[in-house]
Amino acid sequence: MSIESASATSERDGPAGWRVARVAFVIAVFGWGVGFYGPGVYLAALHESHGWPISTVSAAITAHYLTSAALIAVLPDAYRRFGVVRVTIAGAVFAAAGAVAWTAAGEVWQLLPALLLSGLGWSAMSGAALNAMVAPWFDRDRPKAMSTAFNGASIGGLLFTPLWAALIATVGLPAAGMLVAAATVVVVCPLAWIFLSRPPRAEAGGGGKAAAPLSRRELVRQPRFITLSAAFALGLFAQIGLFAHLISRLTPTFGDTMAALAVSLATLCAVVGRTIMGRALGAHDRRVAAAANFVMQAAGSLLLAFGGGLPLLVAGCVLFGLGVGNLTSLPPLIAQREFRAADVGMVVALVTAINQAVFAFAPAVFGALRDLGGSYIAAFLLAATVQVVAAAIVAAGRRFS
Repeated sequence: MSIESASATSERDGPAGWRVARVAFVIAVFGWGVGFYGPGVYLAALHESHGWPISTVSAAITAHYLTSAALIAVLPDAYRRFGVVRVTIAGAVFAAAGAVAWTAAGEVWQLLPALLLSGLGWSAMSGAALNAMVAPWFDRDRPKAMSTAFNGASIGGLLFTPLWAALIATVGLPAAGMLVAAATVVVVCPLAWIFLSRPPRAEAGGGGKAAAPLSRRELVRQPRFITLSAAFALGLFAQIGLFAHLISRLTPTFGDTMAALAVSLATLCAVVGRTIMGRALGAHDRRVAAAANFVMQAAGSLLLAFGGGLPLLVAGCVLFGLGVGNLTSLPPLIAQREFRAADVGMVVALVTAINQAVFAFAPAVFGALRDLGGSYIAAFLLAATVQVVAAAIVAAGRRFS
């Protein structure tokens, strides 16, 4: 091994990579706090302040997720042309502009530019983006590093949801959007510029000619891609739909305050579950781990569907919550094992985009089932069924890996 190769290898799983992982954690806090949890805040706030129909604002939120899904699919091309640091900084600026546009909207038509801006921002701070930041720095410790970065997503929900509520109550909706936007740019842009500008030396050059990546068409036809994408698209459809209606499901039993705390418990369990998975996964079969994760969530969904008292519902929140974080961090880890290094970035981007396009419709489907049945039993039973099917699909994909 040459001195240059040894130096490049020594950078993997080293201190520089862990600094990048911690920076990605911070970016995830803001990315999810603004791009993922923000739309839920806008829904309630715009309905209350302007009287706009829930269905109208919900349609704009679905369009936000579909816009970002389309952009995530071409994210690897943007990285090759402009680099991770420039795309990340642009994402932070677009996310901030989107927050301002959503919160300052005074007419329904103004939701269109808002969703386009926020969709641009969210695409560059999503799970595919975190993978692009962290993956080049790690081989052996990639599961732990990815769990560190993706835990920022859960922390973003824990921090930003009450922060949004407090700011809106204190300074009003438009000013809240301005403050969150300013914080996003001030924190994310310098971190990206300082810590994401230099890739590990093995990525920067040397070491021979890199293998040419496969095209999108070639990737999506492979059975291992199909089983990976289908399983996690179904799992996230169930997860997002259930999460969107969890407070409404728990409120009749727990009351408003306790229901919100129960949702926070589920979010905390997401951090715990992802951390445990990252530390324990090691060389174990990642598809088996994913299947077990889906089955655990299905058990939680059944408890939430049929449980009538506090103990069963809390147990449902814990079982469901422990698997929440792993649905975003496991696909990149499975892709790392099953695809060539040249293709992993595109595989993760395509899986993330497909997932988002599918789960964008979940809250509406779960809401329709709730209205049709008069309770959440059918909706949450659907979640459990879909999670079991996802477990079967991801496990079946082992034959192609």
